[in-house]
Amino acid sequence: MSASDSLPAAKGSFFTGFTKLCKGLAVILFLGHIAVQIFPSAATYLALIPARTIPFGWNLITAGYIEQTVPGVIVSIVGLLLFGKLLEPLWGAKELSKFIFIVNISTSICVFVTAVVLYYITQQEIYLYTPLSGFYGVLSGFLVGIKQIIPDQELNIFVLKIKAKWIPSLVAFISVCVSLFLKESMSYLLITLFGIYTSWIYLRYFQKRLEAGLKGDPSDEFSFSSFFPELLRPISDPIASIVYKLVCGRSEAKEQALDGLLPSSESIMANRRRERGQRALEQRLAEKLAAVKSSEGTLLQEDAAGKV
Repeated sequence: MSASDSLPAAKGSFFTGFTKLCKGLAVILFLGHIAVQIFPSAATYLALIPARTIPFGWNLITAGYIEQTVPGVIVSIVGLLLFGKLLEPLWGAKELSKFIFIVNISTSICVFVTAVVLYYITQQEIYLYTPLSGFYGVLSGFLVGIKQIIPDQELNIFVLKIKAKWIPSLVAFISVCVSLFLKESMSYLLITLFGIYTSWIYLRYFQKRLEAGLKGDPSDEFSFSSFFPELLRPISDPIASIVYKLVCGRSEAKEQALDGLLPSSESIMANRRRERGQRALEQRLAEKLAAVKSSEGTLLQEDAAGKV
């Protein structure tokens, strides 16, 4: 069953059909929000505070499930239920859980490193002690997954109709614009952008696709440049090539080394063709030899009969 075939079923019942995995994660998001509201000090241990991440390393995982605002927890729960209902039937619960875990922790690591770098550049301690948390990185990753499976499907967003392949780019653009006017939204910007980027890296290079027998998605429609308009692709292409070399360079070197040691499929087929041709030639020669011997035997018999 294709992704487009399963989409109408997901749309037909908008508020039903949520999966057990997504409902369980929704409960975790809700409880995490309640915990930091009742016990504000809990954010010190659960949210990502770069200055305290070294002793409290678990906050690289827990930060993604802590929403500190009411609008944030509502958006995260609704987005999780709706996007998960679309993706889990296609990926399976195990793959969706793996995707959420990888995108969540990789986004947190990227945010942590960026905050530390910004501190050393600006010497402002706000980058080290601001609690950073939210499920927006995974939600952004869900949008990338939707872009992959139904890129040309038009979705209604308020009064606009937009193809699914442009939604992650639109979210990133809006996040950048908002952060220019609201400094408080800078943390959401980092989580959103790194969520988009890390999810694309995973889906592009590492996700196992059992139906195709491949790892990742090498199609041009899911390239890094596909997130950008044609005007900006001369800038994005070099970045994509650097990432490709970093992620795939070593694996390609191994494949080339193996290719040098092992015969290719073309050489194997050529050897098989040569073997079949040699057997056919030997068979024809044997038949001709048998025919010659038979004719010689016939001539000898005729000579013997003539002498008698």
